[in-house]
Amino acid sequence: MGEAIRIIGIDPGLRRTGWGIVESLGNSLRFVASGTVRSDDKAALATRLCQLHDGLSDIMHATMPHEAAVEQTFVNKDAAATLKLGQARGIAMLVPARAGLVVAEYAPNAVKKAVIGVGHGDKKQIHMMVKVLMPKATFDTDDAADALAIAICHAHHRQSVAYRIAALA
Repeated sequence: MGEAIRIIGIDPGLRRTGWGIVESLGNSLRFVASGTVRSDDKAALATRLCQLHDGLSDIMHATMPHEAAVEQTFVNKDAAATLKLGQARGIAMLVPARAGLVVAEYAPNAVKKAVIGVGHGDKKQIHMMVKVLMPKATFDTDDAADALAIAICHAHHRQSVAYRIAALA
């Protein structure tokens, strides 16, 4: 049947970056761990990005995932907030890439569709389905629950022919 694939899902944010790790073996999923990396909102932007980088790097080193998935984020409220979120997202993609992992990206609607069956839904529905799919899952923040949903989404999509071809390239 093969070996379990350890997947880290990352929900990027400048204040809080959620992470969640699942193991996928065939059609089964197993919860491994989840949490939230926080930055000091009183610190300078560069310091906050370093805090996110260091926190995610520690998680990567401790958990040794095989694959990574990051949520594509869209914020249209104001340009400055969008830019800062994009920088946090860059850290969320950089850390696993530096560890040698292929980093998949998923739109929020794709994550929702994979977890709750439809592309639109609220956080409560996502959290409920994460608990249904993995009853032993625990998460300290909404961001960690969302990160688990991203990991679940990747587990469902990683078998696609396109992903296998991309992984071999």
